[in-house]
Order: sequence, then structure tokens, then C-alpha cells
Amino acid sequence: MDRLDAMRLFTRIVELGAFTRAADDLKLPAATATHAIRQLEARLGVRLLHRTTRKVTPTSDGEAYYQRCLRILADVDETENAFGHGGAAPRGKLRVDLSTAGRVFVLPRLHEFFARYPDIELEIGLGDRFVDLVAEGVDCVMRVGALRDSSMVGRRVATLPQVTCASAAYLDRHGTPATLEDLHGHQAVNWYAAASGRMLPFEFLVDGTVRSVPLPGKVSVSEGEAYLACCLGSAGLVQMPRYRVAALLAAGTLREVLPAWPPAALPVTVLYPHQRQLSPRVRVLADWLAEVMAQAGAGEPPPIC
Repeated sequence: MDRLDAMRLFTRIVELGAFTRAADDLKLPAATATHAIRQLEARLGVRLLHRTTRKVTPTSDGEAYYQRCLRILADVDETENAFGHGGAAPRGKLRVDLSTAGRVFVLPRLHEFFARYPDIELEIGLGDRFVDLVAEGVDCVMRVGALRDSSMVGRRVATLPQVTCASAAYLDRHGTPATLEDLHGHQAVNWYAAASGRMLPFEFLVDGTVRSVPLPGKVSVSEGEAYLACCLGSAGLVQMPRYRVAALLAAGTLREVLPAWPPAALPVTVLYPHQRQLSPRVRVLADWLAEVMAQAGAGEPPPIC
């Protein structure tokens, strides 16, 4: 195994905390990974890793070597992409995790990305769960809403308008609020943050200022499809990105309420680890996601191709 490959292996062992997981990630036999790290430590003359039955962690020398490896490998990737193919477009595999908005706006247009960058492969995960980019080997994620991980590099690519709404059956039964004061006596489908368990209040823009209004509710969820399903089941008011409910609003199944005081738009951000911010593959993907999501600003999903 050459030195660069050994560096890549070492960084994955540190990030994943196990020889076997790193070997599987790089499609190497476990014995090959173990032998390569022993050779690396012998060549450097230092111990790089603490090994226990439960986890592998870097020594102080290993942590310093890991940080240098990240910079070297990023520089090598940048150089190879810039010059290794005569200035050709970026190439290689990217691991990406997209939010629900990605399923609606991004996946139907992937053919456009591949037409522009035919030498890039994408391995895509979908969901709104927290992703440990370094430990899971994910190159970047696209998330909607407030950011939780400040250690990542973030690039805002769009904002998505939101709407307050409820099912027609719920409003026929309980009445349609005309002012914020009319919300008293109404029920909400409440949303709680899965990571913290914190209940999030309803928010309305009043003269450019966000006003929080906690509402009582008999059900609380932390997943988008369940949130919408409870709304359709007449459990109460919800606040959602407009694109998620545009068709239901047009059909009259749901009705918008308090349009004069809409919720603040949700930011859409592409996040990636700081050591990967120079990757041409990540950069062109982020640029393309920004193009796609900018067109999503009207809140209408694109046609399925």
C-alpha cells in the first residue's frame, strides 16, 4: 500500500473508530488494513492508535498526524481534479444526505447534474436525522431549518416559504382564526426537536418581527410525514413549508389560515466538514444544489421527469 493510500486508511480508522469498519468502507480485507497501519507506525517510528476491544482512538501523535493527513489528502484531491485530467470536470464518488426537500426538488433533476458532471457518482441518503459527517464518511448534507452543528462549514442555498394551515374538516368544526388572538382555543399538532426534546412554538411574522405563540395540542411529533398525517387527520393547526402542502391547499383538503402573518421562511443549507471544503466535487454539487433550490423559492415542486 502506498503512502497516500495508507493515509486515507488511517484517517478512516480515526473517523470510524474501528479497523474493520474502515476496511469495509474502503473495500479492503481487514488483515490488509491492520498490516498497513503497522507498517505506517514502523515507518514513522511512533504509535498512532490506541487499540481496545471496544474502540480505536488516536494517540496525541496520531491526532497530529491525522490533522496533517486531512490537509495533504485535500490538497492531493484538489490537485488531481485540477490537473490530473487536463482540467477536466471533477470526478469520483460523493456521499450525500438530503432532506425531504431534496426528495422533492433535487432527485427529479439529477439527470441535469449528471449531464453537467458525467464523471461524478452520487451515493444518496434521504431523511432529516442527524448525520455525523466525519464518522459516517458523508461528504455533505442538505438540511432545512436552523443548524445544530457549528463545527461544519455551511452554505445557505435557498429559503422555503412556510404556511400555517389545517384540514378543512378541522376548520369547519372549530372555526377559522382571523387574528392571532383568535388562536386561543385552537389545537395544534406540535413539533418537538428529536435531538433535544424541546417543543417548538408556532411563529408568525408581525411587522417584520417574529412572534412566538405556544399552542396546546394533544399530539406532538418529530417527523415530517407524521406531522402532515396528523394535520390531515384534523388533529389541529400546523406550520409547514408551502411546497409540502401546495397540492392539498389547491384541492381544498387543507386551508391556509392567518396569511397576513406567515411563518418565517426556512433556510436551506448545504453542510460539509471543514477539511473537505476545498473538494471540487463538493463545490460543484453545492453550486448545483443552490441553482435547484433557488428555483424552489416559489414553493412549487418541479415536474417529475
